[in-house]
Amino acid sequence: MAHDWLTLDELSRHLGRDRRELERLVNRGRIPAHKRGSDWQFHSAEITEWLEQEMREYSESQLAAFEQSPATTGGEQSQGLLARLMPLELMQVPLDARTRRSVLESLVETAGRTWKIWEPAAVLKAVMDREALMSTAFDVGVAIPHPRQPLPDSLEDSVVAFGRTLSPIPFGAPNNSGTDLFFLVLCRDARTHLQVLARVGRLIQNPRFLEELRECGDSASARACIAEAEAAIPLG
Repeated sequence: MAHDWLTLDELSRHLGRDRRELERLVNRGRIPAHKRGSDWQFHSAEITEWLEQEMREYSESQLAAFEQSPATTGGEQSQGLLARLMPLELMQVPLDARTRRSVLESLVETAGRTWKIWEPAAVLKAVMDREALMSTAFDVGVAIPHPRQPLPDSLEDSVVAFGRTLSPIPFGAPNNSGTDLFFLVLCRDARTHLQVLARVGRLIQNPRFLEELRECGDSASARACIAEAEAAIPLG
């Protein structure tokens, strides 16, 4: 977002959604907002966090539409987004970790192989702080750990690291199921951050993709599986 605070009209344009719909949601307390005089204003960081939670409930078609909204356009180039942000050195299959902390430590270490992580300790703390607020795990055995906000001061470029543990571990999924597939999302800007979350969200709604990913025995085959699945997603 270009600046920290948005008016209702600016938020409408930013999200590509009807102003009246957003105003109804604000009045119901569904969107974080601040009243200044007679006008509503919205902080960009709070809107990003709100969108993250909204996206967890989106269908594949809703995520596809969100990828084309002003909230994500202007980030990284959409075609092959994950393939570009996930080079082979950012894949770790299997991931030797048995606890939430060791998973996050191993993923941050994996992300650091590109030398694009300037402050790994700060990145790890930001990711752990985000998990402490609410787990990023889904009921399908996938988690998408990430900081609450983009980290332009700690990263040279946006990166996504992937790991698969040999067996599911407790990671805070809503249904208390285990998690074995992890996508660590580290971005320098909010648009790319939301775009990556939407793209991964679309992939993990495909049960066949998850089955094939779990069958991958090494990092190279896992990366090929993700790239192939992403290439099959219709864009635009």
